[in-house]
Amino acid sequence: MAIECLVLGAGQEVGKSCVVVTINGKRIMFDCGMHMRYKDLRQYPDFSLISDSGEFTSSLSCVIITHFHLDHIGALPYFTQVCGYEGPIYMTYPTKALAPLALEDYRNTFERGGEKAQFTSEHIAECMKKVTAVDLKQTIHVDKDIQIRAYYAGHVLGAAMFYAKVGDASLVYTGDYNMVPDRHLGAAQIDQLQLDLVISESTYATTYRDSKYVQEREFLKAVHKCVTSGGKVLIPSNALGRTQELCLLLDDYWERTNLKVPIYFSSGSTIQANLYHKILINWASQNVKDTHARHNALDFKNVRSFDRSLINAPGPCVLFASPGNLNGGFSLEILKHWAPYKENLVMLPGSCSNGIIGSKLMSAKIPTQIKLDENVKTDVRCQIHKLAFSAHTDGKGIMDLVTFLLPKHVLLVHGEKPKMAALKEKIQSELGIECCYPANNETVTIPSTHHIEAGVSDAFLQSCMAPNFMFWKTNVGSDERTPPILQVHDDRVGQGMLTLQNPRVFTQNELRDVLGVENHQVKFAHCCSAAYDSEVSNAASDWSPSTSQKNSLLQLLFGLVSGDFPDCIMHDCQKGIQVGSFVASLCSREECPSSNADALHFRCTWSVTEEELAWKVISLVKNVKLSREST
Repeated sequence: MAIECLVLGAGQEVGKSCVVVTINGKRIMFDCGMHMRYKDLRQYPDFSLISDSGEFTSSLSCVIITHFHLDHIGALPYFTQVCGYEGPIYMTYPTKALAPLALEDYRNTFERGGEKAQFTSEHIAECMKKVTAVDLKQTIHVDKDIQIRAYYAGHVLGAAMFYAKVGDASLVYTGDYNMVPDRHLGAAQIDQLQLDLVISESTYATTYRDSKYVQEREFLKAVHKCVTSGGKVLIPSNALGRTQELCLLLDDYWERTNLKVPIYFSSGSTIQANLYHKILINWASQNVKDTHARHNALDFKNVRSFDRSLINAPGPCVLFASPGNLNGGFSLEILKHWAPYKENLVMLPGSCSNGIIGSKLMSAKIPTQIKLDENVKTDVRCQIHKLAFSAHTDGKGIMDLVTFLLPKHVLLVHGEKPKMAALKEKIQSELGIECCYPANNETVTIPSTHHIEAGVSDAFLQSCMAPNFMFWKTNVGSDERTPPILQVHDDRVGQGMLTLQNPRVFTQNELRDVLGVENHQVKFAHCCSAAYDSEVSNAASDWSPSTSQKNSLLQLLFGLVSGDFPDCIMHDCQKGIQVGSFVASLCSREECPSSNADALHFRCTWSVTEEELAWKVISLVKNVKLSREST
């Protein structure tokens, strides 16, 4: 059974996450996002690759949404209400609560810019009615073959990694996740699962961040310097997620430093989002939950709503405005007003897709001009401070998750191609796990586990249960003076053969009868010699070892060989020495065709599976020199 992965979005880029996984005829769509760079249908995945006829309901078993960010859910209302998908949709309770806010905020921003969105408020409402909310670690049976389960991902409120199992094949789709806790959310948590595949985001594939305390200190230092110099700070940030995290940080800092500069958030949806964050306290970080009884950390003391009349008001302030990528909306409007003044600061706390205004600012050399659209440019003389203050995990976090889960394969999405290539090499070289990073609209096939239920014969079952006593004199040390010890060995592991037609396990003898074939065992034999020293050699023609002397010689050889094979259990089986299937016994001069006066000869036999070991022992025997005293 193979796993086919069709990447419809976030293939070698950040944005428009959408992966369709097919296992044994079952198809699961993970995420249904939009790309913020485009304003036409290119912002959506190419759904025609799922079904030419547009019969999406029958073509998909279910849709799973990992969190409410638009690059993961932005195309869902269009897919359900315009394209007509009517099948099951799963997401966590917080995601179901916050997704309409994010979608409506985007739609309003889009239409304020004079464009027409591809879906309406009614589409959003009807879409959310089709959603089934799930709890963390709740196993959902989509049908008799598909199981799914959500795990805490950090990143934003309600974000989840999803485990899916179809038959024997299983995978985890991570969505966006964070492996370290922050002020308002905990770190990602997941069980140690047996997985064929992990599909992981790779936004910061090659970034290894400083500790969050270093990031926070740098952020606060830049903001403090600006406002105490009379400047205004614009923080482009989505109403949900990073705004709450940074407001917590600033509110605490304002309390400790007694700053009186106003902090604003501009979006009405931020007020609603804060309310949901307060209600869904069980999804917050441990620190927020611990202090909740005394004070809800999201009841900010120094943060208030922003009025448009304050855009050109004198004096310093800090403003959170959406969207975070500056690709339209109120954050772009504020940028036009504040960017021409060098005392002001634009703080870019996260990542932006290439080609978006936020990305252009990150790479700009100040002063400069930024092209806002076809006809409008704005002067940028303000300070630009970019900081990887992101809710995404970094390269170390991705490696930590993959190391913990140890899947058979890894597929990378939601990242930049050169960084994904570097991470792929790291995963393959350090963990020995196959890894790939397909582009958009590419399909890759991943082999998966396939279990077969087989019966067992009575004889095989009896062979596993019945005692199988064997007695050995075994030398486990390298000191030849240490006498061998008697060991009793009871191996109750049965060896059998599996037949795939009507799967069943038989003993080897039974299988010969079932197949009607004779037993053939391939064994090798070789005669090798251990030389005498000169004293024995001179008298060899007059001397032949007795039975007791032969046993002494075998004991001597046993000790010498044991010292060179400390990791092998060797046996003194009276007739010779044994290592695995290799047996060496003394030849009598009468029987040995290679007999000569200068050496004692050993007849060596072994099975074909241990030929390498056999020749190592033979090589050692050939280098042994026996003396009369040794007998």
